[in-house]
This record gives sequence, C-alpha cells and structure tokens, in this order.
Amino acid sequence: MCGIYLTNIPFSKEEVSEKLKTIRFRGPDYLGIKKQGDLIFGHLRLSILDLNVRANQPMSFEGLTIVFNGEIYNFKELRNDLESLGYVFNTTGDTEVLLKGYKEWGSSVVTKLNGMFAFAIYDFKSKKIFCSRDRLGVKPFYYSWKNGQFEICSQLRPINQNKRIDEQAISIYLDCGYIPSPITIYQNVYKLPPGNNLEIDLKTQSFEIKEYWNLKAITETCLSYDEAKEKLHELLKEAVKIRLKSDVPFGSFLSGGIDSALISSIAAKISNQPIRTFSIGFEDPKYDESKAAASYAAIMKSEHTETICKATDVLEMIPKLIEVYDEPFSDSSALPSLLLNKITKQSVTMALSGDGGDESFFGYNHFRLVTYANKVTGLPKFIRKTISKMLIWNVLGRRNDPYKRILSIGSNYDFIAGIFVGYDSLLKKRDFNWLSHYSGYRIWSKDLLQAAADLNIKLWLENDSNVKVDRASMAYSVEVRSPFLDYNIIEFARTLPVAFRYDKKKKKKILKDILKEYIPEEVFDLPKKGFAVPLDGWIRNELRNDFEENLTDDFLFMIPNLNVKKFKSMFQQHLKGEYDYSSYIWRLYVLSRWYQEFGFYKRKIEKEQVLAEAD
Repeated sequence: MCGIYLTNIPFSKEEVSEKLKTIRFRGPDYLGIKKQGDLIFGHLRLSILDLNVRANQPMSFEGLTIVFNGEIYNFKELRNDLESLGYVFNTTGDTEVLLKGYKEWGSSVVTKLNGMFAFAIYDFKSKKIFCSRDRLGVKPFYYSWKNGQFEICSQLRPINQNKRIDEQAISIYLDCGYIPSPITIYQNVYKLPPGNNLEIDLKTQSFEIKEYWNLKAITETCLSYDEAKEKLHELLKEAVKIRLKSDVPFGSFLSGGIDSALISSIAAKISNQPIRTFSIGFEDPKYDESKAAASYAAIMKSEHTETICKATDVLEMIPKLIEVYDEPFSDSSALPSLLLNKITKQSVTMALSGDGGDESFFGYNHFRLVTYANKVTGLPKFIRKTISKMLIWNVLGRRNDPYKRILSIGSNYDFIAGIFVGYDSLLKKRDFNWLSHYSGYRIWSKDLLQAAADLNIKLWLENDSNVKVDRASMAYSVEVRSPFLDYNIIEFARTLPVAFRYDKKKKKKILKDILKEYIPEEVFDLPKKGFAVPLDGWIRNELRNDFEENLTDDFLFMIPNLNVKKFKSMFQQHLKGEYDYSSYIWRLYVLSRWYQEFGFYKRKIEKEQVLAEAD
C-alpha cells in the first residue's frame, strides 16, 4: 500500500516532495519523484512485496511510467501468462506485472486484476494517461481538473491548495456523515468512482471516464443450499489464501463478530504456522467484545494480542482522525479503528479483516428495518397522512419528525434510501439529486433486502467503510486486506436466494453455518455489537467542554444550509439527557475541527476583520 501523485502543473520536484510529506504515513519506506516532460510523478512506498529497492516507484518500461497503490492478489498468475508471451521480470512484486500487463493488454488489463488498486500509467508515445480504481473502491483516487491542468493523488491534503469548499458537499455530509463519490469537499476536485477508468489525453487537454465493472441485474443460482454453502466456503478460502501473500509479518483483526472470526479461522487453517490475531476491548461491557474474541483465538490457537482500552485512549485519537481523514468524516468507529491499527503496527505490517461481510450477507441491523418497508408504503396515503397528524408530542415524544417523514415516503426504494441519508435532517432544505449516481439499486433486484444491500455496497461501503479502513490503517502504515471484498464473493453472494443469507432468527445464516466448521455455534452465537463507542455519554461528560468550545454560534452560522436553531435545540436536549442526538452533534463537531485544521475557520474570521476595518 502506498500513496500516488501525478500532475502536469509546473511544480518543482521539491514542491511535490513537500506535498507528499504531508501524507508520508501512507508510505514511509521510500519517497520517489520523477519528472518526465511536463509531468511529475510522485510515490510513497509501504513495502509489502519485494522489499528490494528495485521495486520502488515510479517505475518505467518501454515508454510507460506507473505510480500504483494497492495489491494485485493474482499477480503471480498474470506474471506466468506474461512470461509465456516472452516478458522477462526484474522484480518479484506486482507493480512490474501491472505495468507489463498494460503494455500487453492495454486498458483491458483491469478486467484481469483481482485486487485493491488505484494507479496511473503514462504512455509517452500516445501522450495519454490511463488511470483505474478497483471494483469496490477499496483504494482512494482523487483528481483535480481545471482548464486542462490536473493533479492526481491518493489523498486530498497534497492537492487542496487554494481550493474552495463545495457547499453542496457540506449538505450531503450533514445528511450522510461522509461525502460520496464522485463529489469531494472541494470544488473542481473529484473522486474516481469504483470500477471506473480515467483516461487523460494531453494533446487535446481532455479526459474521459469509462465504467469497466458494476453490480448488475441478478440471475439467481440453481444451487441447493448445501451446494451454495460449499462453493461460498471455497471462494472464501481462496480469497483468504491469495491475501496471505506477503514479504512482511502479517496478522488478522479479530472481534466478537462472525466475519472476522470466519476470516481468521480460515487463515489459521491455511497458514503453516500459528497466525497472530489482534483485538481491542473496552471497559464498558456494553461495547466490549474482547472475551468473545479471546474464545475464538483459543480455539484457532492463534497468538492473540488483546488490549483493553479506556475512554481516554480512544479520545486521544480525535486529533489523528482530523489529521488523516482529510475530508469531513463522522463515522465514530474510526476512533477505535485508529487505535487498533496503532496497536497492530507494533507487531505486524499487514492484517486481514472481516470488513464487507455485513453488506453481502445482510448483517446490519438496518436490514430488519427494510422488512417493514411494504407495511409502510402499502398503506394508502390518506391513512399515512392521518397517522402523521396524530404524531403529537404526548404520543411519541419530541422526536416525531423522523416518523412523519417515513410516513410521507413515496416508494419502497425511497424508504431504503432513507436508511442511508436519514429520515431526519439538520438542513434547511434537502436536495437528493446526487443520489441519481447510485440509482442502480432500484433496478438490479426486485427483492427489497437485496436492493438495500446493493445500495449499502455502492454508497456506504465505498464512502464510509472503505474510507474508514484505508485512513485508519494508513495512519500507522498498516496494510489491511479484506477477503469479503473479493469481487468473486460479492458477485456470487448476490446470486444466492435471500433466504440462504437472511433469516429473522438467524442473520447471516450461510456464514454462520460455515463458521460452525471452525468454531462451535454456542461460542459465536452472540448479539451483534459492532465497533461502536459511547459517544452519547462522552458528549455529556468527558467531551462536553470541548464540544461547547467548538460548536459556537460563530462556527454554526458559517455552515451553508444548516438549520442552526434546530441543531442548537438538539444539542441542549442531548446535554440534558432527554434524547440521544450524538450522531448529529458529532458530525458538526468533526466539521468544526476540519474547518480549523484546514484553515477555513481562520480565513472566515480574517475576512470579517478586513470588512470591519473597511467600514
């Protein structure tokens, strides 16, 4: 895993080097800069495969130059294919395979790749740059474009100079807690969507984006349950096996959940030596899964590292979150994720994770909410309107607005969208035109649970979960590999009947039945806790002063489209313990800290001072 950079803006090598040093954590092992004509390439390397300097980037071959971030898990098979065609290799890693694969197959090389990747390849002869991002958006890819000048980078900080905030992005963030692709927090800066290629023509100063992969309409499998379970098990074993290729020490994250237990168990079975597992626990039993993780570790005979964290340990991660998530990002589970990676780095450089299992196998609690969609939208509108009018304070309390919005929803698909964008809002006016980018979930499946899973994969997985994992791991120079995000598993899972994966009494049914082959069911059959932190209590206690200092009127009135009156009421109700509005409060707090970190709050104050002096 690494950081990439490419531009045609006439910066010096020294300037590009300083830019990349702001995200040096992505690749502490080597910083490479190469100037080629009007282009400057930059690369930060975290060495995982072929630790020799010969594998450093930027890398060139016969008029092609590449900067690449990620891992190609099937690179050895591709290397064999290329060797049979006469290619000779000087390294033992995947970068050279990707570069020579592009030389042989052109843009179609991406359809042969199984991995997580974001890369740019310059062809000196054609004066074109070919870029691509992996199918699920595991690795980030940002680019700015204005009047033919561009910058490409793995993160925003190196390319955010003199950029203006996109006000639409702020509104979307306040609804979602993140900013979805292709939008970023800045004007004229974009994310390349997953499963897409970007080609820049330097001669015409133009670019084109083309999709090479996406979810598609489902054709349900004819396999029996047992046959499907066996095939899924084989796919999982292969996905884990190819992700164990590494020239550095590796381990596996292990929580009390099904997904990490299954991935770690398979890894332990495949490995010819005991694997290392890592978990963090909390003093508060409501959030602690360490005992379950320890039980799993004992059964799989792993070398287990368990760290019990205090609230202060997690809270100390807040400055790090603002530093490395260089776009507003309010998933509070990023805090323990940062802490887990910090601890893991003391022992290993690469770790497996169970991320991605909940999306394909209906593990999240909100999938249960989807089962009620027909009951709501099936009611005649006049009945729903009547019920909505009856929702007064003494019936459901003050938090009746979300229920009213649910009752006013027009279709089942709008109901599903509401799960991810919220039924309540801090905005004066909501605009969901941006959701058209994710409208595929409305046509790929007639089953509402699968439709919700598809939106979960396309919207939330890319923009929340993958961002959380990438930044938290890169912050401490750890590479995280997620077998459930193997596109073969994503594609196969979608062909399975919903009944194979979801049962109200047994969520993730097929995964649990596979896990039983490694861990007794009575050991893992536990309530889902997730990777949560007690934000609600922290805001009222440990963090109260900090939140009040950061959520001032001066800041709140800076935020476009924010209903300040509503937010301030929610904040006070939360502090009094009347309701839990922690997710909304945390979003504004993170935004405030982001404004300060990147100088926007300071710029606003300075501008007001200049205007005041002018008067």
